[in-house]
Amino acid sequence: MEKRAVLICFNVRSKKFDSNYERNKFFRGLYGWKQIIKKETKEGNKKYVYERGGLLDEIPHKKVDQSAFIVEMQEAERIFKFFEEWTDKVIWNTFKVLLDENEDIFE
Repeated sequence: MEKRAVLICFNVRSKKFDSNYERNKFFRGLYGWKQIIKKETKEGNKKYVYERGGLLDEIPHKKVDQSAFIVEMQEAERIFKFFEEWTDKVIWNTFKVLLDENEDIFE
């Protein structure tokens, strides 16, 4: 028995983004990001670290390369909707893949 999955590869069209802020918004929305806040207090310097989740934090996936990952077929629609929001700035391709049922790559 095999599991159906999708390999998703994408490229950003950097010149199409209005700013680095907008480009970062895309990547943060997809991968999430780490926010670090430094504060001076009476006791000394404090550092607060917050993990801000992206779409792929909610979806089991296997990262294949910097801009390629595999998701189960039933989760692919959420990814497609996200990419459609960036349709003029991001190009993506999908490839159907079959995984061995015993292979759990989405840990």
